[in-house]
Amino acid sequence: MPRPTVHRTPFGSAHGKQTHLWTLDSGTGIRAEVLTFGASLHRLTVPDTAGAAASVVRSLPALDDYAAKHPYFGAVVGRYANRVAHGRFTLDGAEHHIPANDRGHALHGGPDGFHTKVWDAAPDRKGDSASVRLSLHSPDGDMGFPGALDTTVTYTLDTAGTLAVDYASVTDRPTVVNLTNHAYFDLSGGDGVLGHLLQVDADTYLPVDGDGIPLGPRAGVRGTPFDLTSPRVLGERLGIDDDQLRDAGGFDHCWVLRDAGPGLRRAARLTAPDAARVLEVWTTEPGIQVYTANQLDGSYTDGAGHRHERHGSVCLETQHLPDSPNRPEWPSTVLRPGETARSRTELRFPHLAGL
Repeated sequence: MPRPTVHRTPFGSAHGKQTHLWTLDSGTGIRAEVLTFGASLHRLTVPDTAGAAASVVRSLPALDDYAAKHPYFGAVVGRYANRVAHGRFTLDGAEHHIPANDRGHALHGGPDGFHTKVWDAAPDRKGDSASVRLSLHSPDGDMGFPGALDTTVTYTLDTAGTLAVDYASVTDRPTVVNLTNHAYFDLSGGDGVLGHLLQVDADTYLPVDGDGIPLGPRAGVRGTPFDLTSPRVLGERLGIDDDQLRDAGGFDHCWVLRDAGPGLRRAARLTAPDAARVLEVWTTEPGIQVYTANQLDGSYTDGAGHRHERHGSVCLETQHLPDSPNRPEWPSTVLRPGETARSRTELRFPHLAGL
């Protein structure tokens, strides 16, 4: 019986702190590499049906690249993933301001969000899994958010090849929190995703304005390019002439998942063109933001000859709905003292079953 392992290696220093690369090895062919900088998923190596291994997430070469401004490669983003309109929200009668960093709005917690921090880390190993638990203290007023927030993000890889990401946060004052991982997936190992099939288990999505802010109530996907209720070729979807797609440059929208109950349910299924690798995303969150790397332009590389091009990868960000602090009709992201905000997302690879 294979035994999962966990170990760390130095990865340089940032903000006067040593950073590390933590490697989780399932013992069955899957390996996850996690950085303490940004709690980032640096690599996720997965064999295909023929046994050939490749990383299915896009990465940057070195710590200096992660510490410089970049479009959130693999990072945990917060305190509030996605957008808060005009960087403002009111909680219990008090207005709070987050620095705007995206067309006049706050994106992913502001310019110095969780993706820029060096997290503490500790390993754990049980019989069939290995974990690394990352923790971060965000002080009261950090990026304008009220209350001191203590957050843990735990990556766990088991012998079945499932990578689970568990989020937990507590606060000493009422605040809002919405966390996700911003990995860019490419199941081909570098050839791009336009030929990939994508299915999203949602009948509605949130139309947005030109700044990516939701316009209002959810809309049905039927008869639109956003109908991913059955597997669709990504390149064909992005080629449809549609105002929403044209304004965003591709998909950068939140789908509202079916059966938004307390347990895990499947959110999305991504399949490589030859079906040699398949990824399923399962989550407890009510939504998933699909982003087709619309702003990448080839200026970032992985250090191994792969340029990160526009529409060359896709993000599948499980989360609460964008701008929820200003939308009381949507699932609440408010966290109060004595409560714990928890969520779980699992990355599963069904093509490996029986191999």
